[in-house]
Amino acid sequence: MDLADGNLRSPLLPPPKNSGAGPQKLCIDDMLQKYCGEFGRWQLKHFVLTSLAWALEAFHTMVMIFADREPGWRCVGGGCSGGSGGGVCGLEPGSWEWVGGLGSSTVAEWGLVCEDKYKVGLVQSLFFGGCMIGAGIFGHLSDSFLGRKGSLTVVCILNAVFGILTAFAPDYWAYALLRLLTGFSTGGVGLCAFVLATEPVGPSKRGIAGMSTFYFFSTGIALLSAIAYLFKSWRSLYVATSIPSLLFLFVIVPFVSESPRWFLIRGKPNEALKIMREIAKYNGKSLPDNVMLALDEETKEPTNGEQKKGENEAKQAISGSLIDVVRSRLMRVRLFLSVAINFLCSVVYYGLSLNVVNLGTNLYLNVFLNSVAEMPAFLLTAILLDRFGRKPLAIGTLWFSGFFCVLGCLVGGDGAWKVVRMVCGILGIFGMAGTYNLLFIYTVELFPTVVRNAALGCASQAAQMGAIFTPFVVVLGGRLPFAVFGVCGVVGGLLAFCLPETLNKPLYDTMGGMEGGENAFGPLLV
Repeated sequence: MDLADGNLRSPLLPPPKNSGAGPQKLCIDDMLQKYCGEFGRWQLKHFVLTSLAWALEAFHTMVMIFADREPGWRCVGGGCSGGSGGGVCGLEPGSWEWVGGLGSSTVAEWGLVCEDKYKVGLVQSLFFGGCMIGAGIFGHLSDSFLGRKGSLTVVCILNAVFGILTAFAPDYWAYALLRLLTGFSTGGVGLCAFVLATEPVGPSKRGIAGMSTFYFFSTGIALLSAIAYLFKSWRSLYVATSIPSLLFLFVIVPFVSESPRWFLIRGKPNEALKIMREIAKYNGKSLPDNVMLALDEETKEPTNGEQKKGENEAKQAISGSLIDVVRSRLMRVRLFLSVAINFLCSVVYYGLSLNVVNLGTNLYLNVFLNSVAEMPAFLLTAILLDRFGRKPLAIGTLWFSGFFCVLGCLVGGDGAWKVVRMVCGILGIFGMAGTYNLLFIYTVELFPTVVRNAALGCASQAAQMGAIFTPFVVVLGGRLPFAVFGVCGVVGGLLAFCLPETLNKPLYDTMGGMEGGENAFGPLLV
C-alpha cells in the first residue's frame, strides 16, 4: 500500500536533471549575425545620421580654400600698368585695389601678400596642428569615460563656437589662434563619427559601410563650394559654415545612439544589451531572452548552468590606453605601420589636392569637380573591398597613386606635357582617395575596442602631420613634388605588405581577445 501510494505520488517520468544550459554568451559580432541583423534599417538610419558629421568636418577644414584665397586685383587709374606683370608687391599703395573689396578674404583684409605671404601657410599649418592634437585627445576620451557619442557632441559644440568666433577675429593673430582651436575640435569629428557609425554594423557589412562614410566628406566639400559662392565675404562664410554644427547638435544628435561596444567595455552590459534589443526589434527580428553579451575572451569560458540573468549586471569597466598598445608586441607593430602609412598617404593626398587647385580655373568650380572626382574612387574601393580584402587593396591603391606620381615627375611641364602631368595628378589623387578611405576601416579592424579610438587618433595625428608637412613640399615646384609623392606612395605600399588581412575577422573587444584570436588564425606578419 505504501509502495502504491509512493508510485501514485511520483511522476511518470523522472524530473529532468539540471542540463547546465544557462544564458548563452555571445560577443556583439555573433549577436548581430545570429539575431539582430548585420545592416538592417536600424544600422542604416544610425549610419546616415552619424556620418553627416563628416560634412561638418569638410566645412571647417576646406573653408580655408575660400577664406584665405588671394583674390584678383586691378589698377586704379593708369599708374600701375607698368608694374602689373610683377604682381602687387612692387606697386605704390593706392594705385591698385582688390577685386571684391577688403572683406573678400583674409589676404585682402590683412594684406597677406609679398613678405607676409607665409602667414597664409602658417594658418593652414596651425589648423592641421590643432587637428593632430585634437585627434589624439578625443580619441582617448571617446574610448574612456566620455564615450563615442559624448565626444562627438563636445567637438560639434566647440566647432560651432570657435567657427563663429573666427568670423569676428579683430586681427590676424586672433584669427590664427581661433583656427588652431577649430582644428583642435575638428580633429575629433571624423574619428568619433566613423567609429560610432561602424561599430554597430556586422563584420561582413562593416567594410562597405566604413568606405561609404567618405561620400559625406566629399559631399560636404561640394556643398561648401555652393555656400562659398553665395557668401563672398570671408566673415559671413565662417558663420554660414558653423551654423550646420549647431543644427547637427539639436536636430541629429538626439536620434543617435551610443555604441553598444563602448557600453560593454565600460562594464555596462545591460545598457549594451538594451541597444542590441532595439536593433533587433527595429530590424524586424527578435533577440532570445536567454542570451547575454560578453567580451571576446568571456565567450570562450564555459557557461555555468546555475548562472542567472543577474550575471549580466554591471561589471568592472575595462579600459586601455596607448601604453597598453606599446606594451603588446602585436599592437605595437600594427600601430607603427598604421601611423607611417597614414602619414605617407596624407602627404600624397593633400599635396596632389593643392596642385589641382593651382590649375588656374574657376575656384568654385574647381573645388566642386575635385570633390566629385574622388567619389568614383570610393565606389570602386567599396566594391572591391570585400572581394580582394583590405591588404591587397591598400597595396594596390598606394602603388597606383605612386606610379602616376612618378610618371608626373618624369614628364615635362611645357606645352602638351602640362596636360599629361595634370592627368597624372588626377589619377594619383584618384588612387590615394581610395587609399585614404580604406585606411579608416582597416585601422578600425586592426585594434580592439578598448584602444580602437586611441589607435585611430594616433593614425589621424600622423595624417595631420603629413598635412602640415605638405605645403613645404608643394612650394618646391617643378618635378620635385611629384617625385616626393611618388616615393611616399611606393614606400606606403611596401609597409602595407607587413599588415595582416582583416577581411571577415571578428571585431575584437579586448587586447587579450585579439591576441588569442589572432593566434587561433595562425601565424601572421604582425
